[in-house]
Amino acid sequence: MNSCGSQNEEVPIFPKGEKGAEKFFTGNAYNYGLVPMDSTYTTLVGNVYFEPGARSNWHTHPGGQILIITDGVGYHQIEGQSIQVMKKGDVVKCPPNKRHWHGASPNQGLQQMYIVPNTEKGIVNWMEAVSDEQYHMNQ
Repeated sequence: MNSCGSQNEEVPIFPKGEKGAEKFFTGNAYNYGLVPMDSTYTTLVGNVYFEPGARSNWHTHPGGQILIITDGVGYHQIEGQSIQVMKKGDVVKCPPNKRHWHGASPNQGLQQMYIVPNTEKGIVNWMEAVSDEQYHMNQ
């Protein structure tokens, strides 16, 4: 791999991190915490690397969530809206308490920084897995 990475291979910015729990993710997703939750900043920041085809379950964030795509290609969907393609440099806002999911495209991984503000309201409420049918609606 060269320093820029190939078309389908992401260049990591942060360590890969810990594998996400199978009860919250389909496929392999890895979380690396960057800014721990505290009462001063009330914000949680980290990086998630999704291998190709990996995705989160449906979930909500009481205080909302911001995603900054640092590499790769992926999908994001807020319930009731169409699936959006995410690419390096995109910024996605997930409104408070809105069901949504996000993850990599089938053929290319995705790296995203996540920012969870207002942590005093709660962090995340996990729900059911995104079905293969829902995931492939974009293709």
